[in-house]
Formats: sequence, structure tokens, C-alpha cells
Amino acid sequence: MLLADFIRLPPAVRGDVVEGLAAVIDTVADQGPPGHRFLRFGWYAAALAAYGGDARTLVVVEDEAPMLTLPFVRFGPSVFGMAQIPGCYWPFRSFGLALGASDATMKIALATLASHVNGLRIGPVHDGDPAARALIAAARAQGWVAIDRLVGENWALDMPPVDAGRAGAGGEPWPRPSTLRKNRFHEKHLAEHGALEWRFLARDDWPAAFADLGAIEQSSWIAHATNRTDMKFTTDGHLAFWQAAVADPVLADMFRGALLRVDGAPAAFSFDIDTGDLRYAIANSYDPRFAKHSPGKLLYWRNLVAAVAQGVRRVDWGAGDSGYKQVIGAHVDAPIRDWLVFRPGLPALAGRAFGWVWRRSGR
Repeated sequence: MLLADFIRLPPAVRGDVVEGLAAVIDTVADQGPPGHRFLRFGWYAAALAAYGGDARTLVVVEDEAPMLTLPFVRFGPSVFGMAQIPGCYWPFRSFGLALGASDATMKIALATLASHVNGLRIGPVHDGDPAARALIAAARAQGWVAIDRLVGENWALDMPPVDAGRAGAGGEPWPRPSTLRKNRFHEKHLAEHGALEWRFLARDDWPAAFADLGAIEQSSWIAHATNRTDMKFTTDGHLAFWQAAVADPVLADMFRGALLRVDGAPAAFSFDIDTGDLRYAIANSYDPRFAKHSPGKLLYWRNLVAAVAQGVRRVDWGAGDSGYKQVIGAHVDAPIRDWLVFRPGLPALAGRAFGWVWRRSGR
């Protein structure tokens, strides 16, 4: 009998919603796109610990292999029956989808989800997010209504290849000699304030190093010129999330940092997540006492050079603060959007009628 004589049966797919966070979240994360592999059980558990909520998880299994895991918590008043994916705003909020998942996985996911919620918030996510893009496309095909609001434009930096001898675009040296000269000038004058100590932070430095990062944030412009909700490593900011997330050793291995001390005191930092050859730049800040000498820029150039040596090929810089990102060489990549999807029927009608409210609340 020839192989062509056999009939390939469609995959056996089933979906279920379980209470709490499903253990197979990590299994799916490991089988998903490299840029999604931080979306682990520990990531969602940290969000619940820091921000609250009672989670359930949509799990879709294809031929006995878990293909999709979508944790969700209540979003808005319970009377509306809306849910959202928990997580941290940085770098985005999405869910686990294994590479090779079939269209049937999405159909079953939506059918199962529709029996538990009227609608789901997905995001903020990048336009190219593979999990969100697949689910939203399948939802529209099945009569769901999807409404987005623009959050901002994502910035990205393509790194020079390791084997190019630190060469940038067009074979030019990277960093440019002019950039190195300026950095040496600023470092010389910064050193007049005390000895400079440059450190790169990794797994064994967490969670203790968060104290230094938080101290810098407390002195930074963001602490005095904003409502402080964007602060990452202070007790009135998002410190509780990062402290909880780093308890997962796999996440701890992904967390990277760079720290500059001046005369023994923390003066500037950057904090990143590395997954595969992609780096998410989560936060960076500096003590304004040294602003004239550009400590944040000096540290980040060192951080980028180290990243190239570590195999990072691309830096995802998120939205906002386009000035210094452009100077370093970043470019606009993809829009970042926040989505609401409503199941067919009355929820979809309500979504069509009031979607303009959601759209206007964007950027």
C-alpha cells in the first residue's frame, strides 16, 4: 500500500476553560514564537499577584497536544461579561499559541470562549503579534466584531551582525567613531563626580538589584513630572509584578539589566527582556543630577554593544520617547493597538454601536 492511499484525518481538537492558570501554559509558551516565550505561567501569576483578579484559562488541545492557552480575568463590571488577558503592559499582553496550530484550534477557541464571556480585551499588542492576529482574523470570519484603539507606534533597532566586525549599515563602523568620541568626552566629565562603575545584571542579581533601579526612578523626572503610574521598580509603581515574575527561574534567565554607579551611588539603569535573539527594552532612567553628562545614553550604548556580543539581533523599544531612540538608530516598526472582540449576537451589536468610544480613548 502506498502512502498516498492513506486518508489524512483532520486533527482532533477540543477546548475547555479551567479554573486558575493552567499548568500547560509553559508547554505552549515553549512551543510558540521565540518573541512570546516570556508569556509563561509565572508571568501571568505575577500579574495576578500584583494587580489582582481571579483567572481562568482557555485551553485548546489538538491531537492531544496543547496548542493554545489564553488566561483571562474579568474586565469592567461583571454585568457586561467582559474579560481581558492579564499581564504587564510591557512589552505587551498576549497569549500562548504553539507554532503549527491549525485553523481548527482558533475555531474551537472562539466557540469555547463564547460560552463563557461576551467579549475579550486583547492587548495592547503589536500589529504583527501572531497569536492576536490569528485569533482576531478567525473571530471576524465567524461573525465576531473586533474594535481597536491605537496606543502608539512601536520603535525597533536592527543590530549589526556579529560577524561584521562591529559594522553597521553599509559597512560603517558601529558605533560610529563620532559617537564613541562624544561618549568618551561625557564619561570624562561624569567621572569628575566620582568613580564610574558599569555593571551588567543577570539572573543571580534579581530581585536584589531592583532596589537600585527603583532608587534611580525615585530621583528621575518621571517621579516628579508625571503621575508615577509608569514607574516600574517602586512600591507605588510596578515593583510587585517584577519581584513576583523573577521567582520563575526561566523568566529570571530572560531578565537583563545594566547599571551605572557614580561614586558608589546608582545613577542610571536599563532593564530588558531577552528571548531568542530579540530584546525587549522595558525601562531605562537616570539621576537628573548628572543629566548634563548623558549617563543614560552612555550606559545604553555600552548595553547595546554587549547585546550584540550576546547574540541579540533586534531591540524592540516600545512606544514613546522617539527622540533618543532615533538618535541611536531606531525606526518606526509597527503600530501598537488595544483590541476588544465581541461574540456574535447582542454583544456584537453593542460593540458596533459603542465602538467609537473605545477608538476615541486611544492615542
